Parts: sequence; C-alpha cells; structure tokens
Amino acid sequence: MPPIFLALIGGAHIHTPGFIDRINKRDDVAVKYVWDHDPARAQKRAEALHTQTANLDTIWGDSSIPAVIICSETDRHEPLVTAAAAAGKHLFVEKPLGMGAADASRMAAAIENAGVFFQTGYFMRGNPVHQFLKAQVESGSFGKVTRLRMSNCHSGSLGGWFDTEWRWMADDAQAGCGAFGDLGTHALDIMLWLMGNVKSVTASLDTVTRRYGEIDEYGEGLLKFANGCVGTLAAGWVDVANPVSLVLSGTEGHASVINGQLFLQSSKVVGAGGETPQGKTPWTELPAAWPHAFEIFLDAVAGNKHAPLVSAREAATRSAVMEALYAGAKQQTWVNPR
Repeated sequence: MPPIFLALIGGAHIHTPGFIDRINKRDDVAVKYVWDHDPARAQKRAEALHTQTANLDTIWGDSSIPAVIICSETDRHEPLVTAAAAAGKHLFVEKPLGMGAADASRMAAAIENAGVFFQTGYFMRGNPVHQFLKAQVESGSFGKVTRLRMSNCHSGSLGGWFDTEWRWMADDAQAGCGAFGDLGTHALDIMLWLMGNVKSVTASLDTVTRRYGEIDEYGEGLLKFANGCVGTLAAGWVDVANPVSLVLSGTEGHASVINGQLFLQSSKVVGAGGETPQGKTPWTELPAAWPHAFEIFLDAVAGNKHAPLVSAREAATRSAVMEALYAGAKQQTWVNPR
C-alpha cells in the first residue's frame, strides 16, 4: 500500500525534529510538502523528510493530502488552523492550541464545523499511571477527591535550551506564555482530564536567570474545580529535579507518583488497603502505555477509528484556563476562565 500523504505546516516547535523522526520510521504515512514562513527552515525540514517545499495554496488545494501537522509559532496557529480546516484537512496542532481563550475557541469551532479530526501533543494521557488514576477516580476508589497536585519541570533555562533555534518559545509575544504555560499545559491537561471543569484560578510566576528577559521561568498555580477539589500546579524551566510529579488525596484513598513510580492506598482497590504496607511499595498493576500523542494522530490518519484523540474543544479549554492563570498572576487575584 502506498503511504498516506501529509504536509508539515511550520517547523518552529522544539518537538518538530522528534516528529520528523517518527514519520521517517513509518511506511504508512509520508510528508509530501513542507511550508514555513522562514524559507530556510522550510528547506531544512523538507530535507530531513526527504521531500520538497510548497506554498500554502498548493497544500490546501491538494486533495491527495488528507491531514496536516502544524508546528509553527503559537501566534501563527489561528490563520493556519482555520485555513486547514476550511480545506478539509485533519489536524495535528502542537500545544498549546491558542494564545488564549478567544483564538483557541475560534479554532475549535472551525475544526468542529469542518468535521475534521484533531489531535495535539498532550502525551501524558498515555502514561499508564495517569490512565490507572483516571479509571480509579471515576470508579470512586478515592472517595471525595479533595486535593490534586501536579508538577512538570525541567532545567531548560539553566541549560540554555532556548538560546538559538528555539528562542521564540521564550518570547511571550510569539509563544503566548513562558515556562509555566509551556510545561504547565501538560500537567493542566491531566488535571482537567481527572477532575473536570475549573471554576476559578490564580497563580504566582517569576523569573530567576533573566536569560530570556522577563519571561516567566517558574510558577505555582491554584485551581478551584467545580467538584470541590483544590488543585496545585507547578511548572518551570529552572528545576534540577522533579521527583514528585503527582499527589492525589481523597476521603478514601491517596496516590503519589515519585520518580515515575505510583504509590497507592485505598481500601476500595484490592491489594491497596489495610492489609498492604500502606502505600510504601510501588503499585505496578497498570494498563499498557498508549503510543505517543503524535503517533496516535498518525494512527488515526492511517485509519484507526478508535485512536484516543484529544478534542479541539478540550485543547481550547486548556488555553482558556492557562490564560486565566496568567491573568491571576498579573492581577494577584482569582480569575474565572473564559
């Protein structure tokens, strides 16, 4: 069978080389054209994909291309996404979907109205621990969940990750956020996936190295969920370690994730109740990992009708909540997401 053709629209995102590598390792999909507003970058990405560059009109009008991958700067997403949807192309759009609530909502509406499918780079849903916890929360194993804390941090600023090719990602005019939004959106996705709608949020953000000017390099957010849970979200580019990535506490159970290992206590889960060492040994009875979020999109393009995609509306909600967190930090008050 010949491969299904894709187009790469923008190659600015730091994850683009990894996506190219994943495409090159498959024989069921291939990139026919590459476009970027920077011709040199477009050519570089095209050479890595063993293909050619083209203008947007050529890509939108090519009926042999059913799907596109958008890895442009975030401030360029909306015109590209709406044009792709109007052309009937399925979409992978690297996170975050939008700069904030307004543009993300418009993009979600365009995608929904076009009837195309969507995916974004929220790869943490496929983590076996997160899958397991979602199932246990939904089945009531934690009773009334009172607190959820997540942390997603790395040493990007300390290591100069954004000094050269990826410098735009530390420019809020192009990225829409700094470290807190860049890494925090992954953890935020899991928090909303587990707990549902958010009523109000606030945050405290700051910078320390000033390597990229005044862009935020770390922060902590507080979230009040509609179900009564209180959430805490940590994210940053100035962390030398991130050992405790999740703490979930409820009236009938507790879970923590330490160095990637789950520790669980719940009398409602066989083997995790009072007869065990009370959560002192890792819980290993977990589901299989999903493929990476980008692979899930490629699988959907190749015909998997059951691929667990993130919806465009979910992605737009995350942009809206993150915008509110930044507003809460700036205004030093609680903000209701739009």
